[in-house]
Amino acid sequence: MLFTIIASVVAFAVGAVCFFYVGIRYRKKIAESTVMSAEQQAQKIIEDSKNDAERVKKDAILQAKDEMIKQKDEFEKDAKIRKKELQDIENRINQRQDLVDKRAALIEEKENNIIKKNEELAKKEKYLENAKQRELDELSKIAKMTVEDAKAEMMSKLEDDMKLEMATYIKEEQDKAKAEVDKKAKSILVGAIQKCATDHTSEATVTTVSLPNDDLKGRIIGREGRNIKTIETLTGIDLIIDDTPDVIVLSSFDPIRREVARIALERLIADGRIHPGKIEEMIEKAKAEVENTIKEEGERALYETGVINVHPDLINLLGKLRFRTSYGQNVLNHSIEVANIAGVLAVELGIDPTIAKRAGLLHDIGKSFDHDVEGTHVSLGIDLLKKYKEKDEVIWGMEAHHGDTEPKTIEAILVQAADIVSASRPGARKETVSTYIKRLQKLEEICDSYEGVDKSYAIQAGREVRIIVKPDQVDDASMVLMARNVAKQIENEMVYPGQIKVNVIREMRATEIAK
Repeated sequence: MLFTIIASVVAFAVGAVCFFYVGIRYRKKIAESTVMSAEQQAQKIIEDSKNDAERVKKDAILQAKDEMIKQKDEFEKDAKIRKKELQDIENRINQRQDLVDKRAALIEEKENNIIKKNEELAKKEKYLENAKQRELDELSKIAKMTVEDAKAEMMSKLEDDMKLEMATYIKEEQDKAKAEVDKKAKSILVGAIQKCATDHTSEATVTTVSLPNDDLKGRIIGREGRNIKTIETLTGIDLIIDDTPDVIVLSSFDPIRREVARIALERLIADGRIHPGKIEEMIEKAKAEVENTIKEEGERALYETGVINVHPDLINLLGKLRFRTSYGQNVLNHSIEVANIAGVLAVELGIDPTIAKRAGLLHDIGKSFDHDVEGTHVSLGIDLLKKYKEKDEVIWGMEAHHGDTEPKTIEAILVQAADIVSASRPGARKETVSTYIKRLQKLEEICDSYEGVDKSYAIQAGREVRIIVKPDQVDDASMVLMARNVAKQIENEMVYPGQIKVNVIREMRATEIAK
């Protein structure tokens, strides 16, 4: 039994060893087979890798060759373009060089021609000098005139020619400038005047009071003239009672006093009680009414011109201008007219009209003072405007409105022009006969003072002068210069409204009798 077990164990052990050995051999065989297969696969992979690498290398070489060929083509193409551009530039340079060479040749040829011509001109000039000298010698022999005399005569002829040319040039330029300036100035002035059209009544130094009947004249005179003396004493006017029916004349150079007397007399006539006490009462009421009228007139002037922020004292002084006249023209209405015209002119020229209007309204403010205050109305006006702190531009405009000083601003020029326009329009002002005659005589004296004047006439109320010259003493060229000189002398020596036209007339007649 034991043996059997041992045998079984041995057999089992032997079988196990055999089985283990067989398994080892089998596993070895399988491993060897696997290793061989792996080596084969590795070898295949290596071969495949070598083939792929060879293929990639070939592809890279082919691609590099293609790229190189492409770049080479592009380089050759770019090189051809650059070469063509360089060739074009070189051609242009060559063309320009040819042009430069041709121009240089032309310039050189011209220089040679100029040199030749200069030489020819020098020869001709020398020849002409010799010929001129020979001619002068011959002329001196023929005319028995020295060279100096000939030069003097030649210079005189040249002077006459230059005078003619200068006169012609001056006339042409004056006509051209006048045409342009007159056209523009007339357009602006006409527009300004049309916008400032105003009614006008002539002022005088006397006032008339109508009476219901002539019986009132005796009552106004009063017993022993006491009523008329009271009126004249309290008002400062002259009461003229003559044979004129139903009219009493109040005479005074002070229009305010005349207005007070007129109002007082009209109220006395309406009341019927005329005696010194009532006269004094009515005169006091008339003075109060005139003072109120003065204030209202000053405010009216500000309203009509649009001027604001004026001192109350200046407003009262403006109102006084309602009772002042200048050559028969009411000064307040004139000032309003000047302010409006100056304002319109400023607007036409694109300037703010505020200063021009203010200076135009206040330009005659000095005339509001009574005669007992010394000084011209311009100097009084300057002091007055400075006293009430008016702007310098306004003072300058007022200061230069009569041309006593040079205008410092464009507004001053506009005020000056507006003042002339307002004063010189037809019917605006009156002139005494003596002043009128003196002005015409002065115009004719100025014209007659020039050499070669035969006759002179001042016509159209002194707005035009006609000068008739002697044709053998004044030539056509000298006429233009004479007209200009006469106009300048009139401007410098005379004072006149508007403008004066100077006409110089020269007439040449040739008369012969056929027998």
